[in-house]
Amino acid sequence: METNNYIGNELELFKNATNWKKYFCSKITEYIHGDVLEVGAGIGINTNYLINIDKINSITCIEPDSNLCSQIKKNHIETNITTSKIINGTIENTDKTFDTIIYIDVLEHIEDSNKEIDIITNKLNKGGSLIILVPAFNFLYSEFDKKIGHFRRYDKKLLRQEINEKLKEKKLFYLDSLGFFASLTNKLILKKNTPTIKNIHFWDKKLIPITKLSDKLICNAFGKSLIGIYQKTN
Repeated sequence: METNNYIGNELELFKNATNWKKYFCSKITEYIHGDVLEVGAGIGINTNYLINIDKINSITCIEPDSNLCSQIKKNHIETNITTSKIINGTIENTDKTFDTIIYIDVLEHIEDSNKEIDIITNKLNKGGSLIILVPAFNFLYSEFDKKIGHFRRYDKKLLRQEINEKLKEKKLFYLDSLGFFASLTNKLILKKNTPTIKNIHFWDKKLIPITKLSDKLICNAFGKSLIGIYQKTN
């Protein structure tokens, strides 16, 4: 995310993973309020699952890749949000502060993530929410991660090390336990450097409905993704 040209090509591949998007968004929407900033909005698909919320006043989408940024507006569905803005750049390209800042599959693309967290904190209003979703467990790091520009995958310990003292942890939990095993199988056996459309369809349509139950059974003890929700205290 530190360059203007995104090297990954997975956004088109994953854009129809509707069950997954609805699932993780259901875990974070209660914390989204006020003036909202989505950093690394990609082609704007995830935004559609977040913005139809009565508690939102405005939403700003920031995306450093100009080609991806140009697709955000056309990918947005009709919403009840009257104030919205699209910025081609990074979080440093806005002078505003926000009540909610969202990083969905973004922080792992940023080499100096500690610096990014400090910048985020300065852009967040007191009492505001920071919502982070990242790929989980570095031992699952694969050729696919490398290919799409991931510097790392996260566990709870690593993410906690990067969060500064001005941000209070509200929730930190794993999601998609079956996806964890699918990723482990690919890492150890299949060794695919890019999933196919059929792979994505199977995961989203077959596994996600089941993983919603298995996540509850194991109390979100592990999963393919990690979600952190934080509140700025001062």
